[in-house]
Amino acid sequence: MDALINYFAEMPTAHRSAVLIGGLTIFLLIENAAPLFETKYNKVKHTGLNLFFTLTTIIINFFMAFLLVFTADWVVANEFGLVQWLDLPAIGVLVVGLLLLDFFGAWLAHYVEHHVKWMWQFHVIHHTDQNIDTTSANRHHPGESVIRFTFTIVAVFLVGAPMWLVFLYQSMSVALSQFNHSNVKMPSWLDNTLVLVFCTPNMHRVHHHYRQPYSDSNYGNIFSFWDRIFQTFAKVDNKKLIYGVDTYMNTKDINDVMYLLKIPFAGYHKPIDYDQEEKL
Repeated sequence: MDALINYFAEMPTAHRSAVLIGGLTIFLLIENAAPLFETKYNKVKHTGLNLFFTLTTIIINFFMAFLLVFTADWVVANEFGLVQWLDLPAIGVLVVGLLLLDFFGAWLAHYVEHHVKWMWQFHVIHHTDQNIDTTSANRHHPGESVIRFTFTIVAVFLVGAPMWLVFLYQSMSVALSQFNHSNVKMPSWLDNTLVLVFCTPNMHRVHHHYRQPYSDSNYGNIFSFWDRIFQTFAKVDNKKLIYGVDTYMNTKDINDVMYLLKIPFAGYHKPIDYDQEEKL
């Protein structure tokens, strides 16, 4: 346990970068070998667009990182936050801390973005992707990257998370997000086992269906049971899914980076007039 804490407390920047780059590489290879949906789009262009948004997220996180370090150091020095008040042993801090960081920093942030109109206008860029693969995990408007980072800082403050736990959480968050967005065909037995604890591709893809109520389900990132607890879990035959969001279905627009960057400031688009009761 001490070795784990020491490693993540001093985790080199190169190792954090390796989690992102290595994860993308591994899941891209697996997708190509065993895809759920056969590639029928310009994957190079699609990857390039999503990598642009990945780069903007990296830049924003870099410039806001000092706030995260300050918060983590402050809660430890002042013994503030849930894991500090509970005075847990290291393994307790690991388990309870990871669960709560995932809840406050990921699940709750995601849920709020879907239910607060101005936040949704930033988050919708993530949902405009009509070809979900592992690169889609980092398709976030720069404004949403700021929102997400703010939620992470608040989560660290409430949880009382030390910096080693923050680095561990962020590493798991990146890896699991790449995994659950990947276009990989998983055996049912494997998915049914993993989804008891973790968010799997079969679970998260439902969230990327182009219409409600499915797009308002399966908000989880690392752990799957938050959606079960709050009754937002949905299970659907993935082969019947249509990716995207019904307010932005024009293929040319959603592949235009300047158009996507302007969406939050261009006003609300009404959904296409479909029968609201869609059954998959």
